[in-house]
Amino acid sequence: MFPKINPRQMKKLMKQMGMEMEELEAKEVVIKLADGEIIIENPKISIVTAMNQRTYQITGTEKVAQGIPAEDIKLVAAQANVSEEEARKALEGARGDLAQAILKLGARP
Repeated sequence: MFPKINPRQMKKLMKQMGMEMEELEAKEVVIKLADGEIIIENPKISIVTAMNQRTYQITGTEKVAQGIPAEDIKLVAAQANVSEEEARKALEGARGDLAQAILKLGARP
């Protein structure tokens, strides 16, 4: 956008345009989705304020965590005759694989 402008000049230019930029320190950012989460580790967060609107820019290491559907948990719990909590743990261990979770729970002593 602005080639070869050093950060100091960029801040000055932004201030002249009525924009402010600030940095936030954070350990982790979690974005909750309908079917899981996006976790950003070691984020660098910039907040740009312009025309009374705040825009967040986040960069870092992304890790996607998918949620396990409630229907899958209930199915595994019913098939293996265990609690929903045990079924959830088995599904997490099997990375969502229904058959593997049921077999794992069925093979218990």
